[in-house]
Amino acid sequence: MSDKKDTVEINLGFLKNIKRNPWVLSSIILLIALVFVFFNGGSGGVGEDVAAKNLVDFINSQGDSPVTLVGVKKVDSLYEVTINAEGQDVPLYVTLDGKFAVLPTQVIPLSGDLPDSGDTGDEGTGSGGVQSIDISNSPVKGQETAEVIIVEFSDYECPFCGRFYSQTFGLIEENYVDTGKVKYVFRDFPLSFHQNAQKAAEAARCVRDLKGDVGYFKFHDKLFEGQGELSDANYRKWALELGANINSCLESGKHAAGVLEDMSYGQSLGISGTPGFFIGNEENGYTIISGAQPYSVFEQVLESYLA
Repeated sequence: MSDKKDTVEINLGFLKNIKRNPWVLSSIILLIALVFVFFNGGSGGVGEDVAAKNLVDFINSQGDSPVTLVGVKKVDSLYEVTINAEGQDVPLYVTLDGKFAVLPTQVIPLSGDLPDSGDTGDEGTGSGGVQSIDISNSPVKGQETAEVIIVEFSDYECPFCGRFYSQTFGLIEENYVDTGKVKYVFRDFPLSFHQNAQKAAEAARCVRDLKGDVGYFKFHDKLFEGQGELSDANYRKWALELGANINSCLESGKHAAGVLEDMSYGQSLGISGTPGFFIGNEENGYTIISGAQPYSVFEQVLESYLA
């Protein structure tokens, strides 16, 4: 029987901010610092009880406020581990292989310089300075003259991006994009541990070459609705259903560098996980929203810009 250890680093200052924003308990995948020690002969898996115990032990070893385990259960392809931190129950998510975890996210005002990662700021909307967000050469849905812009940095394999798509995007589209108030811009942020995300993003760009932004977003919808079946074969199949043969484009890697450039740009703006959003305009600045927040969060921020 052998020991297998995977070690990365994390700043756990988020625990100090939970009471400031107790409603912000949705999650984004981050490459976090967990130390998982498990005895499974190198099978690559870890049981839920072991995952939960080691997560709690690791957090408590960092010297922040102590946390206690509330419960653990398997949710789709993740373990949901609920901890109690300073009197607040917080759901965290751990991948089944024990290598990654999911932390509570924040809503951070973006106006001029980004605050330090441990500081959420006092407001949820940008004010003061103007932060320019480059949307050139990106697929756009909505009227060009829309007063407010949503820029999403996303990963087609990310389960929380899928949650945003299935639970929130349709309401934003119906109430804001289709009414001409908001235009929605999609930019790629494929996380390295999602093996299908990069090629999915490239495939979507290949479709856009042939079918424009309208075709792009139809393919975007197919990718999220078929998130559990992402593969090169299905990208080609779904593209053909839209009348686009992307075989040569996908094989050439034509858009590989462009996808990575999107990710680099997102990182330069402070995006560290998916989904990540900028909402605002050049006149009034932008607000960054991290994670698959409920529709009400987006509604509040959008209305603050439209008022």
